[in-house]
Amino acid sequence: MVIPVHDVNPVRRTPVVTYALIGVNVFVFFFMPGLSGSVAGDSTLVQTCNLHAFLEQYAAVPTELIHHQLPQLVPTGDARDGGCVLGPPGYDKSPALSVLTAMFLHGGWLHLLGNMLFLLIFGNNIEDRMGHLRFALFYVACGYAASYGFALLNADSTDPLIGASGAIAGVLGAYLVLYPKARVWVLVPFLIFLPLRLPAWLVLGFWFVLQAVYSYGEGVSEAGTVAYAAHIVGFLAGMLLAWPLKPGTPPPPEPGGLLFGRRARPRQTW
Repeated sequence: MVIPVHDVNPVRRTPVVTYALIGVNVFVFFFMPGLSGSVAGDSTLVQTCNLHAFLEQYAAVPTELIHHQLPQLVPTGDARDGGCVLGPPGYDKSPALSVLTAMFLHGGWLHLLGNMLFLLIFGNNIEDRMGHLRFALFYVACGYAASYGFALLNADSTDPLIGASGAIAGVLGAYLVLYPKARVWVLVPFLIFLPLRLPAWLVLGFWFVLQAVYSYGEGVSEAGTVAYAAHIVGFLAGMLLAWPLKPGTPPPPEPGGLLFGRRARPRQTW
């Protein structure tokens, strides 16, 4: 997988919604129970049980989204006899609202940083094209489409679905529609990390193909497994929602060639 680091596509205004989304995601991550220990590699059973209880309450669960039936027993956060204690839920959970809260939960550092990197690089231009409010609504709509799309394909799954990946996939889909020729600096792992400047259609198209390939053996986005079908649905939703904006979108700067190293650095004034 190539790692994007920067796009050659300046914006006209500060992407305050993109920055705010990144800030909220990072803030929530630091306050998720049990993750401080898991990041350091020394999670206790109580911390793990607290995390499971938290996710059960705030993560999106496919079977709840489709069947609107909440479980009678859930983790309480307590530990006993080497396992997590189950009990009746002491809260009222809205499955539809859980999709929104789940967008701001992440299962680890790599999950969080990977999502925020893609949002930072590609979200600013989509926000610049749509405007702040429309971008915020677009982001949430793609997240909902991704979660419910995954739930429809996995209606009996009881595993919690978390992460901003579905919404950010929508941002990538919109970027592919609106700025396919924009150049993106990426790091390609080839013995060393080789810097290349590639067109967005190649970077994002390759990303989408990988999601489709991986989706044949996917799991759910918790503890290292990934809901690839949610990425695909979010990406397609982003493309569809952005398509009406394509005719009026000004083209990005187009430096020539697929170059790498110092000679390829863009000489843009911002």
